[in-house]
Amino acid sequence: MAHAQARSTRRTIGRRRSRWVPAVTTAAAATGALTALGAGLVAWGGLVEARNFAVRTERLPILPAGGRPFRILHLSDIHLVPSQRDKLAWLSSLAAVEPDLVVNTGDNIASAASVPLLLDALGPLLDVPGVFVPGSNDYYAPKPANPLRYLAGPSPQDPDRTELPWQELFGAFESRGWLNLSNRQDTRVLHGVRLDFAGTDDPHLERDEWPGFPGESALPARSLRIGVTHAPYRRVLDAMTVDGADVLFAGHTHGGQICVPFYGALVTNCDLPTWQASGLTSWTADARTVPLEVSAGIGTSPKAPVRFACRPEAVVLDVVAPA
Repeated sequence: MAHAQARSTRRTIGRRRSRWVPAVTTAAAATGALTALGAGLVAWGGLVEARNFAVRTERLPILPAGGRPFRILHLSDIHLVPSQRDKLAWLSSLAAVEPDLVVNTGDNIASAASVPLLLDALGPLLDVPGVFVPGSNDYYAPKPANPLRYLAGPSPQDPDRTELPWQELFGAFESRGWLNLSNRQDTRVLHGVRLDFAGTDDPHLERDEWPGFPGESALPARSLRIGVTHAPYRRVLDAMTVDGADVLFAGHTHGGQICVPFYGALVTNCDLPTWQASGLTSWTADARTVPLEVSAGIGTSPKAPVRFACRPEAVVLDVVAPA
């Protein structure tokens, strides 16, 4: 009996000993698992999701009575580098949506060599009436950065960044008839509707000076006021709304770029609420509420080329009469 009890005790102790694992080994295994998971997410975000281009479609019921419906294509944050052949091919396909107006909210390039490639990819879209405003990455090339720095809040401005050929880019847009709305206003007629545009230079660089909308004119009485900016800072959205805008366009946020599934954006890289990081929502100022369209953008900085739970997009908005 004593021998049996001794054997039983030894077996029990032996079993307990076999389940014990040194703490250092456990920590190393956990670290390795987290590292592998992080590498997998980065690979997915950079190799798959950042190239998973989409076209988001919206109805914008702001058309004045008697006006003819029209279609807007909203482009933003292309951040083009010459090696992105898949992005260039996808941009070339967007003419098929047959827009009546193109609104470009900046950050088109990330390399001096990208200008002719971008113009070639846009192709027929440059023959469509269009308006544009600049973003910081139209003016300056990106610099290496920790991708997670984006999650820490609005990115600081570096005075030593390399200047890009923005004059060449903007000149090419203007030569094809697109309106430069950098702290400017202008008016065009589309399908019998007077479109009063006003825009700003990049608020993220603090270059914005709100010009106000055009005044009364002899053009058609039915009209829409369209505010355009790159970075949707509250001060700019407030000024546009108070001044009588019917709709606001912006980009810059990348939709949060790295989002949490079923939650959304963690940051907007400005003072816009995170729940408005992308999509068609609304903005209220001085008792006026107007539609706010923020694009999640088509690209990312080449120094942080990852998206997660936030597909790159172009946006098609069909402007129709209210129901």
